[in-house]
Amino acid sequence: MIIDIIMPKMGESITEGTILEWRKGVGDRIELDEILLEIGTDKVDSDIPSSAAGVISEILAEPNDVIDVGKVIAKIETEDSIAVENPIKEVEEQKKVPELLKKIPEERFSENPPVLKASQAKKKTFFTPIVMKIASEKDISLEELESIPGTGRNGRVTKKDILKYTGPSEKDQKPMDQSLNTPPAIPSGRTVEMQHMRKVIAKHMKESIETSAHVYVMTEVDMTFIVDHIKSHNKSFMDNEGFNLTFTPFIVDSVVRALQEHPDMNASLSGTSIKYHKNINIGLAVAVESGLMVPTIINCEEKNFLGLCRSVNDVATRTRTNSISPDELSGSTFSITNFGIFGVSMGTPIINQPNVGILGVGAIKKQPVVIESIDGDAIAIRNIMILSLGFDHRLIDGAGGAKFLEKIRNNLEKIDLNTI
Repeated sequence: MIIDIIMPKMGESITEGTILEWRKGVGDRIELDEILLEIGTDKVDSDIPSSAAGVISEILAEPNDVIDVGKVIAKIETEDSIAVENPIKEVEEQKKVPELLKKIPEERFSENPPVLKASQAKKKTFFTPIVMKIASEKDISLEELESIPGTGRNGRVTKKDILKYTGPSEKDQKPMDQSLNTPPAIPSGRTVEMQHMRKVIAKHMKESIETSAHVYVMTEVDMTFIVDHIKSHNKSFMDNEGFNLTFTPFIVDSVVRALQEHPDMNASLSGTSIKYHKNINIGLAVAVESGLMVPTIINCEEKNFLGLCRSVNDVATRTRTNSISPDELSGSTFSITNFGIFGVSMGTPIINQPNVGILGVGAIKKQPVVIESIDGDAIAIRNIMILSLGFDHRLIDGAGGAKFLEKIRNNLEKIDLNTI
């Protein structure tokens, strides 16, 4: 039986995709949910699993081809039609699963293996060879493997599921300072084609510069109280939530409260029409290996501080692990980019269209600061952060931008840390 593989719909607003790379060729065997190709859209690049097991009989699109959603891009000859032609190969493939099971350390199994319920046994009785191979390499027992939530057909555990469950391997993890100080391997004296994500970023940035009249204002923020709060509360926060308490939720919270008082900043322009958004959806720039993504945290005005902490951690983690959905990369009404994590004090970020404003967050650094009081002036060491606000001068004047930035500064410096 021949199965058509179509260009998938990657999101509600996505109507086409670009073929980036085929992971399999004509004549290659592929398992159900094994990665078939990589597709790029104007939102995100995604690995596409096969919807059928068999042999690839035809590929109808070449790399860099832009294909409409729903169009056939490949054909797979399924197991039913090739079983008679390749009986020996089929038997050999089936033998791989028990062989891989033998490699799983016995100590990972309990002394009295539990008996699966009928519903559980029907749900996950088959694992593809690639999943079993990863389970063997990661020392995952069959019992543990069966507990992993599957996103494949009928709840089947896919390669992506097990990799997400186990997390990145040690060889894939790089210390922050190493990744910053060691430049990527770039072929010297050669001309290479841009990666798809880089092309998309370049297109969007150029369009934004041509669309918005960029203006910038900057201010210094005393973050000493927040720095001290994080130092004293991070351990208990980690124990309760399972992730670190960072500066980002404090910044997001201060921006959300400022946007509620300055609705012009939570708007967008279409020609001469101004759309004032009902909800506050914060786009949070996240650096990934191949570029930059801006996932959106929606309805921020409805979240308390802990809710913002959880949302920030969730979207950042899923973006870095390439598990964010395309629809989550659109719909922002204001954006924040934190280049301070790379040690940079100040920057002038480009507006994320169709927003009219973007906040750039610099590194927090200790500085000598003049402290004014009724007893006279004094010099103290404080933790200072520079914020830079980029805004569209077509809608926002300098006074409006300055007042908005000062409101953010005031929200951060005067935050009631006992109520969060």
